[in-house]
Amino acid sequence: MVTYQDFLEYTNKAQFVENAIEEHTTSDLYVTAKIADSYDKQQNKTINEYVQVIFSSMGEPITDYIASNNKIASNFFHRLNTQRCNYLLGNGVAFSKNKEDTVNEDGIKVTIDRTKEQLGLKFDAALKKTGYKALIHGVCFGFWNNDRLYTFPVTEFVPVWDEETGVLRAGVRFWQIDNDKPMTAVLYEADGFTEYKKSKNSGYQVTKPKQAYKTIVQSTEVGGDVVVGEENYSALPIVPFWGSSLKQSTLVGMRQAIDSYDLIRSGFANDLHDCAQIYWIVQNYGGMTDKDLEQFRDKLRISHIVDVDGEGSVTPYTQDIPYQARKTFLDDIRKGLYEDFGGLDVHTVAAGATNDHIDAAYQPMDEEADDFEYQASEFVQQILALIGIEDIPVFKRNRISNEMEQVQMLMLEANYLDEETMLSKFPNITIDEVNNIMAKKDLEDYANIRAEMGAETETETGEDVNA
Repeated sequence: MVTYQDFLEYTNKAQFVENAIEEHTTSDLYVTAKIADSYDKQQNKTINEYVQVIFSSMGEPITDYIASNNKIASNFFHRLNTQRCNYLLGNGVAFSKNKEDTVNEDGIKVTIDRTKEQLGLKFDAALKKTGYKALIHGVCFGFWNNDRLYTFPVTEFVPVWDEETGVLRAGVRFWQIDNDKPMTAVLYEADGFTEYKKSKNSGYQVTKPKQAYKTIVQSTEVGGDVVVGEENYSALPIVPFWGSSLKQSTLVGMRQAIDSYDLIRSGFANDLHDCAQIYWIVQNYGGMTDKDLEQFRDKLRISHIVDVDGEGSVTPYTQDIPYQARKTFLDDIRKGLYEDFGGLDVHTVAAGATNDHIDAAYQPMDEEADDFEYQASEFVQQILALIGIEDIPVFKRNRISNEMEQVQMLMLEANYLDEETMLSKFPNITIDEVNNIMAKKDLEDYANIRAEMGAETETETGEDVNA
């Protein structure tokens, strides 16, 4: 690990960039993140690298090229992490302050979330992407660039921490299209960023000198847009998003269970293909050498035909493949994965279950989501601090429920709740839809009032005032 104190000792920043990338790509954090990415793509490392091995007469391991080697990779890692991420961030984020009442073009009062407006339309998608990478890598980094959030995963970013405070003080983002293409790197500091490039024949060279994060542009009638100055943020505009308070990848501890599941399921498929539980008793072939017996066995397995001379015989015997024991063990591993991760196995929720039963099934997931929500709130508030906004993020969890029961309960409480609170608690309405629905209802109410007033006037005077 390279620290900020190490960075300050370098006079040649290009050399620091090169050393930082080299050390980072050999670190446990980076290696675990790369393995996690493979599991996330259902390219589980252990099962994909597994080969059948037999031992020679000398006890040496030899790859068994004849045996089947089915490699069935499960999708538990992607499924469970997607579930946790979408559970909290699937509905985006809303804010409790900085709401402003205004009148739209139709003369209807609407409420606008000014904080959400400043963050932009793509903020929810970027937050979800960053949060997902934080879960599978242990940490991810969000770069706020003027009006948009960018995601820097561990596999593309070297964090440079302060030894004394543990605060992120600098960082290096690096990427390369292919191994034979140049490597591009950007060194981010609190007072600006510098771009470097490395080709096959040379080290890192500066391609863009240090510049500030924000450019101040002034428009004039004569010269058009003119750059009049530069400006930086109050701190490094890159914020860490931790996946949990453990600060480690969700693959840790989960990988062994996934590997066991994959190996057992693949082994079962191999046994069915090879009929490994079939064996032969060979009589009156005692004069054969070990080599002859191996050739005899291979002929049986490949051609299923054997010539029998004299009184010799070959008798096949079979055993039933232990299906039930393996299935029970696979079910136990699957159940353990969901329990250890704190996920919701929808197969455990019976059709027509009440909300009490559903809430009980969600309890482990809620406990893990509470920790994840704390990390997400910290991340969002640090982004807001860079922009200069004080607000509190609010998340609406994306969960299944007995919607009819929940709506009935809300209708019983209708006399005690305002319209906005009612709409925000309906299970089929997202946070972002509440304001639009209220605005449309106000517009309808306004039109109805005008219609009623017009009808009353027409009745009194016999004329249509709206004509």
